[in-house]
Amino acid sequence: MSSTQAEKSVMDMIDLFHKYTGRDDTIDKPGLLKMMKENFPNFLSACDEKGTHYLANVFEKKDKNEDEKIEFSEFLSLLGDIATDYHKQSHGAEPCSGGSQ
Repeated sequence: MSSTQAEKSVMDMIDLFHKYTGRDDTIDKPGLLKMMKENFPNFLSACDEKGTHYLANVFEKKDKNEDEKIEFSEFLSLLGDIATDYHKQSHGAEPCSGGSQ
């Protein structure tokens, strides 16, 4: 049975997470910054143009349990913020227009 587009999208998010995790299945700060730079350059560029340095404290904001690691649920929260920004853009908002950043 083949996967639906939605199922593939979820699996792609999991694969993206695993690409940057260590043996403990979490992402450290350098790994998160690398993931953002490699996978969301347009988003980051738009934020930089607005004077919003998204990477400056994204790790601390998303590390809710303050264990110095990004777990999968925290990673999904980050992706949710980015997806929300792109959704707002689809309705005419400026890139990097806010949200839970």
